[in-house]
Amino acid sequence: MRWGRRVHAAASAAAAFIVCCVCLPTGPVWAGDDDDVAHVVLFSGRDFWRNGTFAYGGMLWAPDGFDQDGLLFKLLLSGGLYRYNAGSLGGDQVIGAEWLAQVLPGWRVTRERFEAKVFLGPEYENHRLWPDDPANSLRGQAFGLRFAIDLWDEPTATTMMAGDFSLSTVGPNYSARAAFGWRMLDQFYAGPETQVYGGDGYAQWRLGAHITSFKTGDTEWSAAGGWAIDSNNRSSPYLRLGLMQRE
Repeated sequence: MRWGRRVHAAASAAAAFIVCCVCLPTGPVWAGDDDDVAHVVLFSGRDFWRNGTFAYGGMLWAPDGFDQDGLLFKLLLSGGLYRYNAGSLGGDQVIGAEWLAQVLPGWRVTRERFEAKVFLGPEYENHRLWPDDPANSLRGQAFGLRFAIDLWDEPTATTMMAGDFSLSTVGPNYSARAAFGWRMLDQFYAGPETQVYGGDGYAQWRLGAHITSFKTGDTEWSAAGGWAIDSNNRSSPYLRLGLMQRE
């Protein structure tokens, strides 16, 4: 049963990590160089490491636009595959698949170069295992509540800092990220990042580098890579890709 709780936490925390990646790595939402005010932002991304691959997509909607304080709504859909060796099955490898949906109302606060977004709302998860692992408590459907906060600051004209935290009642599980960057070629930010996520009996740590806020027209790109290690003594490189499109 201990192994089942660890797998439960691992998969739930991976979902939490994906959610955190949605809001921060691409930087603040911008309104563009004209007088148009963005009300909708579409986003998507991918996350890879040796024992799992995940993808997400969704949208942010700001009824009053993203250039002022106000109400936000976030819709997120994500899914992925992961693997582990099940102690209850004699160490055999189990392949897991998960699907996640969230509808999160929130609030945005902006002060010059500082931005904070806070979300709280329901989430739904669905997990399948091949072969079935009776000791894994993360099987079938689960409903929960998620809280998330995303922070972005530009302390100078050439530097940025970002941080996020997410906590879910499913598991429960948590995730956090911190990043710092310098403006490069007047095109994007680049610098170090660190991440941690986990739950009951499981944790994963990441240390790497990111490229953030690379803009091409109305699209903003981000990427990150580095090294990941977990509490089961597994390690490998990781890679994360993301984009946002304003409407």
